[in-house]
Amino acid sequence: MSDTGTVQRNIRLLIAYDGTDFSGWQRQGRRKSAAEQNRTVQGTIEGALAKLHKKDTALVGSGRTDAGVHAVGQGANFFTSLRGMEAQRFVPALNSLLPRDIRILEARETLEDFHARFDTRSRTYRYHLICGRPALPHELRYGLQLRRRPRLDLLNDYARLLHGEIDCSLFASPQDSSLSRLRYVFGAFFFVQQDTLIFEIRANAFLWKMVRSIVGTLLHYEEKKLSPGEFKKILDSGERKLAGPTVPPQGLFLWKIEYHRGE
Repeated sequence: MSDTGTVQRNIRLLIAYDGTDFSGWQRQGRRKSAAEQNRTVQGTIEGALAKLHKKDTALVGSGRTDAGVHAVGQGANFFTSLRGMEAQRFVPALNSLLPRDIRILEARETLEDFHARFDTRSRTYRYHLICGRPALPHELRYGLQLRRRPRLDLLNDYARLLHGEIDCSLFASPQDSSLSRLRYVFGAFFFVQQDTLIFEIRANAFLWKMVRSIVGTLLHYEEKKLSPGEFKKILDSGERKLAGPTVPPQGLFLWKIEYHRGE
């Protein structure tokens, strides 16, 4: 299908992907050759868009996921000048060009000035843990094997402290380049779904590896049976050296994006 017009329509996508074999969401530098490029979600979808439009077409994502991190609710937008192409037709058109580990779930026309990143109000992540039993082989691709059953009540006592505007320095990777480590957390909690322990957190934005650091830190102090009051002091200290281990990426999912507008 070729570009047959100059009118630009803004198309918003809902995307799911298995991040196991990707080097994260973000496209690598364009100066690299195709052979040198790491496989990324953004770059792969842009390749499919280029085939549809017969030219490079930029895709803007709502959030950047790291290597090995999955998504069931990633948001993105791009501009198209294809006439006669209804927005929802981009779903089958793109899926026919994409590998099986990326699926476009929805496509809709949105406001002309809608921006998937800057119009994001909140991002929700979930981390999955298989506790107290041997994980099935396929589960190890999407969850962390934990060989004990942690106390759900104590974990949620800690999680309730993650609310409001928080200095997240305790969970900040030394390599994070953010100018501010303040983030607004709308809520965080653990729950059991069938026999999987799930941690969910919703915030306006996240530091690099922040969710994985939170999960590892809460599990670390739960195993030590630290009181919620003592954990609050550690949280307030902002001392990175007091954080627990950062859990691996395979259990983490970008679950949902909420926007200020353009819904």
